[in-house]
Amino acid sequence: MNSKPVYQLTARQVILLGVTTALVAIGVSALFYTVYTYWSRLNDSGMSFAESTPVAIADPSTVSDEQNSIDVYRSISPGVAFINTTTLVQDWWSVQERSGNGSGSVIDAQGHILTNYHVIERAQRITVNFGGDKVYQAKLVGGDPDTDLAVIKLEDPPNNLTVVPFGDSDKLVVGQKVLAIGNPFGLDRTLTTGVISGLQRPIRSRPVPGAPEGRPIDAAIQTDASINPGNSGGPLLDKFGKMIGINSQILSPAGGSVGVGFAVPVNTAKRVIPQLIQFGEVRRPKLGADLRPVEFLVERGYRLPVQEGLLVAGVLPGSAADSAGIRGLSRDSDGATLIGDVILTVDGEKMNTLDDLYRLLDKRQIGETVRVELYRSGARTIVPVRLTPQPSRSRSMRPSQE
Repeated sequence: MNSKPVYQLTARQVILLGVTTALVAIGVSALFYTVYTYWSRLNDSGMSFAESTPVAIADPSTVSDEQNSIDVYRSISPGVAFINTTTLVQDWWSVQERSGNGSGSVIDAQGHILTNYHVIERAQRITVNFGGDKVYQAKLVGGDPDTDLAVIKLEDPPNNLTVVPFGDSDKLVVGQKVLAIGNPFGLDRTLTTGVISGLQRPIRSRPVPGAPEGRPIDAAIQTDASINPGNSGGPLLDKFGKMIGINSQILSPAGGSVGVGFAVPVNTAKRVIPQLIQFGEVRRPKLGADLRPVEFLVERGYRLPVQEGLLVAGVLPGSAADSAGIRGLSRDSDGATLIGDVILTVDGEKMNTLDDLYRLLDKRQIGETVRVELYRSGARTIVPVRLTPQPSRSRSMRPSQE
């Protein structure tokens, strides 16, 4: 009969083993927490958007429309910032100060404020107040001219900031009540009301290098709530006091409100804000190709083998298009121009204008792979393209390149 040795531990050894095990467990837990925190920060800005209806706003179905407007204003207006900017402008003789103002919404307890990019564009000094005598210094955290959104931050935020909750702009319907709070013509904490007049309105950002006509801002909200200069950057709210849009533009022949205003959807802001806070900019993937709309070329008499799509005129070395083997124009031995590729679709969506490509890429992330359908040498072919940032030499690219 075989016997196995039995090892016995003394009481002292048992205690020592227990202490050692506990220390190891604590160390592993601490390491896990550190890794988890790092990973969370790496994949997120660390902020979460407030979405709950303020408790001071009664159920809109139980009160009059007038009382609902009063409730929303009382609850949200303390979180609407009056933003003043100072910009230095140099002429032939001197440097002059120019002042501007706009509105913004407090989006967290740390003092981050969401506004329009054009409100703080080129500002050397930014100050904020909330309707009282106290003035706060603020700094630019990040801006995105393509969506006309920016985030600033109070340098010494108070402890009692009112945070404006976020709604869901994908669930809006024409006809529902909206409220706008802002600072038109310097009149702080002004409330106007109206309805959603239209949805999915195409508007454009201000012209920027690379986009002389401005970038398309999709799915803008149209409202008849009075919006004037100074309202820019302020919240467009629903009857629950949730921000559903950021008031940005008006259609006005004379410069004043005629009941046609536009707001950037809050869901666009939700996508943009984390990158603005983390990177100071929105990092969008680029193909890195010089593109020409086929329809534009055909209208001007060029003979092409297809009637729609984006002709690849050139490819930037080191770009996503270059890595995928996409070809631009070339010349043969006789000097004749040879057509390379024409982009027909990306992930099944037709690509007839540069706006089509911009809209698609704006919703993709760096590192994703898209399927690009090409017309090449008389046939259609699909190539996978892994999206990357634009190479550093992108500053030399022409405006038509994406």
